[in-house]
Amino acid sequence: MALWFAALLGLVQGLTEFLPISSTAHLRIVPALLGQPDPGAAFSAVIQLGTLVAVVGYFARDLFVAMPRALLRDRGSHDARMAMYLVVGTVPIGIAGLALERHITGPLRSLYVVGGALVAVAIVMAYADRREGHRGIDAVGLADAVWVGCAQALALVPGVSRSGATIAAALVLGLRRTDAARFSFLLGVPAIFAAGVYELRHVAAADVGAAPIAVGIATAAVSGYASIAWLLRFLASHRFTPFVIYRIALGVTVISLAAMGAIAG
Repeated sequence: MALWFAALLGLVQGLTEFLPISSTAHLRIVPALLGQPDPGAAFSAVIQLGTLVAVVGYFARDLFVAMPRALLRDRGSHDARMAMYLVVGTVPIGIAGLALERHITGPLRSLYVVGGALVAVAIVMAYADRREGHRGIDAVGLADAVWVGCAQALALVPGVSRSGATIAAALVLGLRRTDAARFSFLLGVPAIFAAGVYELRHVAAADVGAAPIAVGIATAAVSGYASIAWLLRFLASHRFTPFVIYRIALGVTVISLAAMGAIAG
């Protein structure tokens, strides 16, 4: 893989992992538009390690100070419970990922599936956006974690968007937008880590090369950090309408181009 292409994929991954527009969809669409081969689900999962670096760096205090301290001193505190919820909320996507692995790396990467998922989840997001409540992240309970975790499992379908599905699920539960996004990002840490490490073996077998992987991860880390910071500021005073419109437009465009044979579906 050419280094410029690896850097581009890393940039796309970092910018779209946390925005509710589906990183896997863009990692499937961008190569198709450029006439490049599909990098595959494995490479896409591995460069997610860059976005893992981004989210861990952004929420370092929560992950390495507040939660560990709470687990040692006060297991009934919000931070201690949040650590448990992150584990519980990751179980659904872990089970679904192992059960559907062949489909995730095969049929579900069809551009028709990607385009359909972009449009369908846009409609769900538009509905969820109207359900925003006043609950903060400190009000999240076990049932909430399971619900949002199940929504996260849907993101195994390219085009759904892990952040889009989880933020929408949290909004339906009545969380504020910024708190819904914060919980979504934290919940993604174990899932992104597990997926990236698990898929390393497939990338190694494909002989992509260490340099493209390193470049992809590095660019994903930088752009991912910027994406988190920007989205949290944006959601403090804006709705999801721009993302809904973008998803529908992109989904319809992708399906149309694939149907016309302009890009390989």
